[in-house]
Amino acid sequence: MLLKDEVEMLRRITLFAGLPPAKLKLLAFTSDRVLYGAGENLFRQGDIGDAAYVILSGKADVLVSTPSGAVKVAEVEENSIIGEIAILCNTPRTATITTTTPLEALRIRKDDFLKLLADFPEMAVEIMRVLADRLSQTTSELTEARSRAQSVEA
Repeated sequence: MLLKDEVEMLRRITLFAGLPPAKLKLLAFTSDRVLYGAGENLFRQGDIGDAAYVILSGKADVLVSTPSGAVKVAEVEENSIIGEIAILCNTPRTATITTTTPLEALRIRKDDFLKLLADFPEMAVEIMRVLADRLSQTTSELTEARSRAQSVEA
């Protein structure tokens, strides 16, 4: 994939859509392209968050460890960004990302990602939207699961 193709892929991601082309080119240039086969982990729950990933192609499951084993909580695919929570919150990874197909991604190092946020505060607003959407979805799913559990108990 050429640099211009990576820039075009980054532009499709809502988080980066408002960035000037020169900044997208710099981001693509400073990012590492990484390839994974099906069944590989991009990172594991509990790992230190050192980078965010933009999925260029392929799919992966988002898995959370529970006392009864790993639970799939989401699926990510092309044009998704993952791993930003650990960077922003300075916390360990909140989930394991395991590929379900061959996957290609851009790995954006923590320092580069944080510099982008400092240079373009509008990105922070978009990140808040993304995180709020995820929280809302998780809350809905938890409410639904709790409701199902209560109806089974009754």
